[in-house]
Amino acid sequence: MNDLLPATFSRRTVDADGVRIHTRVAGEGPPVLLLHGYPQTHLIWHHVAPLLAATHTVVLTDLRGYGDSDKPPSDPGHTAYAKRTMARDQLLVMRELGFDRFAVAGHDRGGRVAHRLALDHPEAVSALAVLDIVPTRHAFRHADADFGRGYYHWFFLAAGNGIPEHLIGADPDFWVRTRMGARHHGGTPFAPAALDEYVRCFSDPAAIHASCEDYRAAAGIDLVHDEEDAAAGRRIACPVLALWGEHSFVGRHYDVPAVWREYADEVRGQALPCDHYVPEEAPGRTADLLATFLRGGGQ
Repeated sequence: MNDLLPATFSRRTVDADGVRIHTRVAGEGPPVLLLHGYPQTHLIWHHVAPLLAATHTVVLTDLRGYGDSDKPPSDPGHTAYAKRTMARDQLLVMRELGFDRFAVAGHDRGGRVAHRLALDHPEAVSALAVLDIVPTRHAFRHADADFGRGYYHWFFLAAGNGIPEHLIGADPDFWVRTRMGARHHGGTPFAPAALDEYVRCFSDPAAIHASCEDYRAAAGIDLVHDEEDAAAGRRIACPVLALWGEHSFVGRHYDVPAVWREYADEVRGQALPCDHYVPEEAPGRTADLLATFLRGGGQ
């Protein structure tokens, strides 16, 4: 196991209603939960988390199905990997650590979990930062040929009959390194130890299957929940910070702040000189923007 975080980040396993969530904690001050994306683990924050820990209590987790967290069995409706279910895990982790109200920042899939956490538990989330995403509902409702080419993995990973699991499982090292390398543009290179750790965790067939279930849920039950929110007029109640890579698909194809303002009342946004993996490609700027956001209205 490779570890790029300082020894001050303690390790613990938190029981979230029977699902064991791998958790790291460091720092003092207002709590902030950092959530990773696909196909990473909590180590995507290895540059940013120590900087934020100077002024905050920083909590890092591996989402269910990823890293060293549990990978519960799937079900026909993919509810085990619905963002509502994954968000509840994170709420229970924070409660177990003694935090009833906290800020949350999520990259990629973690951003979608964070979005759902803010919607379902507004009393708990003081501020929301979303990194290089637009809401799932918006992405699917505006999907076109460019989206299909740029985000082909959304459809590939959601395919049934074990097809993506079989193909990725034949060479997970190739899949992780190639997928990530194709979405990096300038900035800080990926740390070799971080890539090794992503490959280690993703080489578990249970992790491959769980991550596919994550995408199957996004194309199914998550959209049901999103449409219910839209019909009810439910919006994000807390301040929102949207960060994105100017070279990423998101940065090139969406007016990111305008999209998020369809889902939240208070939104600020900033492009960074990178591609998709914002916390790893532009860590210093990401940490500065998050810290400023948290000081200015996120707590």
